[in-house]
Amino acid sequence: MIAGTVSGLFAGLFGIGGGLILVPILVFLFKAQGFAADFIMHMAVATSLATIVLTSISATLAHHRLKSVIWGKVYSLVPGIVIGSVLGAVIADTISADSLRIIFAIFLLYIGFQMAFQIKPEAGAMQQSPFLDAAASIVIGILSSMLGIGGGTMTVPYLVRGQFPVRNAVGIASACGLPIAFGGTLSYMLLGFEKTGLPAGSWGYVYLPAFAGIVLLSMVTAPLGAKLAHKLPAQTIKCYFSLLIFIMAAKLLSE
Repeated sequence: MIAGTVSGLFAGLFGIGGGLILVPILVFLFKAQGFAADFIMHMAVATSLATIVLTSISATLAHHRLKSVIWGKVYSLVPGIVIGSVLGAVIADTISADSLRIIFAIFLLYIGFQMAFQIKPEAGAMQQSPFLDAAASIVIGILSSMLGIGGGTMTVPYLVRGQFPVRNAVGIASACGLPIAFGGTLSYMLLGFEKTGLPAGSWGYVYLPAFAGIVLLSMVTAPLGAKLAHKLPAQTIKCYFSLLIFIMAAKLLSE
């Protein structure tokens, strides 16, 4: 429940997917609870994706009401995203927990540097085509499913470079988060059903008690974070948040 509170707050405050915060927290919590080391990282990723199924529905409806979702672009990206999300879960299942943990930590460092140095995509830097959409969406789906995130940190820059205003890019990315989360969650559930040694309360790699606690609180604190975003000094907070990301990455690499 505390993890849900924190992830929801930061997701609303910075407009990032809660998975970026949830996965490291769940790794630390699952380790403290004595879960099998070989499954901890996969369970954290799968459980994070399961929570994103619900939070992305809420976010998509909100952006749709604001008329910021361009559904034609969503439909262009969804097939590749679904394929990628399934492939990402399969790839993650074939590699070790240590390898998956290192990949996630490297991604955290990448996001941390972007936030710390205010690196933004160059608007309108590329001409997008159906072929490019297919290739990009598959890559976004694979990485998002492997990392347990909604993909916004990759989808938004891709869309902004393709001449979409940030407002529309965020709306499209929110809508794309649902197929990523759904495809990845279902894949991790099916892949984990054959594993022995998972804790009671697991559906495949998804740990239901953590899922319930996170969803219960993150749905409440995400709107609060969004309100705070309009009142607090955003640039200063992003610098502090990037420091938190660096600390989490360092902790994951030292495990």
